[in-house]
Amino acid sequence: MKRKELDTDLSGEVVAVTGGGGVLCRAMAAALARHGASVAVLDVSAEAAAQAAGEIKAGGGRAVAVPCDVLDREQLLRAAETVESALGAPTALINGAGGNKAEATTSPERTFFDLPKEAVEWVFDLNFVGTFLACQAFGRAMASRGAGNIVNISSMNAVRPLTRIPAYSAAKSAVSNFTQWLAIAPGFFLTEQNRFLLTDRQTGELTPRGKTILDHTPMGRFGEPEDLVGTLLWLLSDSSKFVNGVIIPVDGGFSAFGGV
Repeated sequence: MKRKELDTDLSGEVVAVTGGGGVLCRAMAAALARHGASVAVLDVSAEAAAQAAGEIKAGGGRAVAVPCDVLDREQLLRAAETVESALGAPTALINGAGGNKAEATTSPERTFFDLPKEAVEWVFDLNFVGTFLACQAFGRAMASRGAGNIVNISSMNAVRPLTRIPAYSAAKSAVSNFTQWLAIAPGFFLTEQNRFLLTDRQTGELTPRGKTILDHTPMGRFGEPEDLVGTLLWLLSDSSKFVNGVIIPVDGGFSAFGGV
């Protein structure tokens, strides 16, 4: 069944999406373009950025690929200049760059006490510092104009810390605490960063952890990238212009389910 989207007109909007070559943010970028926005796809992978921007342009949208490491302030400042030169002054920023890594995740072979400092720092920097720096690079011009939207992607791990991923949970908590405005907190979505935790690499079947998550998700499934689109469009539209300082769960009811 084809999904219905909000009838939101984003014509004239110029949106920069960090992590735009990834699973979730690629879907967001495509949806923004479908609704008339010009989209700058920022990603550390030049290939992923080009693919996502190419898909948008193939569908008749306006997009530019901007290879960029969100942990490099100078790259972010140059990216902001590139976006303005190619598409116009950015009116919105979606901070979607983030993720986890196996080395910062506990397992039977790697306890909390064995997690390497470098892996924890990598996860924290990518999720929090990358968001912080992007807000600086793109937010200054928005503040000087007195207009603009920043949507930071947090996680339900920030609301209900989960076992095995202390670095990721702490990093997303920092994102929520730092921003406290117009933030989306996705529940459980299968991405390249968490697939190893939720499904078996060989069989594709649910791991015990994946099964437990679905048992506590009233909708009984993992989220799909398109599930984030409605909330994103609402946040970028005038319909939510008086909404500030909130974290919005998009989690199939996980955060509202008491387990009984």
